[in-house]
Amino acid sequence: MARRYDCTDATDRKTGLREAASAVRRGELVVLPTDTVYGIGADAFGPEAVGDLLEAKGRGRNMPSPVLVGSPNTLHGLVTDFSELAWELVDAFWPGALTLVARHQPSLQWNLGDTRGTVAIRMPLHPVAIELLTEVGPMAVSSANLTGHPSPQTCDAAEEMLGDSVSVYLDGGPTPAAVASSIVDVTGKVPVLLREGALSAEQLREVVPDLEVAN
Repeated sequence: MARRYDCTDATDRKTGLREAASAVRRGELVVLPTDTVYGIGADAFGPEAVGDLLEAKGRGRNMPSPVLVGSPNTLHGLVTDFSELAWELVDAFWPGALTLVARHQPSLQWNLGDTRGTVAIRMPLHPVAIELLTEVGPMAVSSANLTGHPSPQTCDAAEEMLGDSVSVYLDGGPTPAAVASSIVDVTGKVPVLLREGALSAEQLREVVPDLEVAN
């Protein structure tokens, strides 16, 4: 049976984060608030857990899960061929609603789906999410909805869709924005905006003027 914790209460938040971290380490799924929408998360290095995440959402391996991190420093162990422009985007917009698609270290033992050697990675601007990520390390996190349904801004909406497929729900209240993160591909020489979300092309071009927009 799923457990739910009110992270607006200091005592419940402390207990919930401890229980969520334990659940992640056991290979179970948790729901957590982010600065965009609620996410469903698992240990990024647990292939069975990531498989359970995709199954809970009704999502195929052709739509691999993004990875959330608790610090920009984590990137050093996860990505390779990360350009100066990519670091400038990190410096300007992390933590925040910017997902970067980068080449992952070939030595990493993870199975996020059909990634073709890349990973979509983000550091969210939410204290509960950052605290959990700092405790357990990188997590595979996707929006906490059934595929084809709206992304949830409340824990109630996430729980209605995902039910007991999730072990721990961290309720941080309504999330600040219903808009998904913007996605920028930094695998090439010139960053490419794949999806315009919370950050516009104009905002991103203030940092990387040569940013291209995918057709």
